[in-house]
Amino acid sequence: MTVKGTPGRVIRIDDETWAEYGEVCEAKGLSRAADLRVYIKAQIAAHKRRLRADSES
Repeated sequence: MTVKGTPGRVIRIDDETWAEYGEVCEAKGLSRAADLRVYIKAQIAAHKRRLRADSES
């Protein structure tokens, strides 16, 4: 459990990519974790929209 109460997750990313991603997130004013949460939630929302569209067809 992390300090903020959300479970920690382990992912494998090479050091160079992780460092560059850190630079991108810093420029966006987000932590890597916050940026990943935004991306994941957007992917979930897009998937749900596709499922709804398919069921309406």
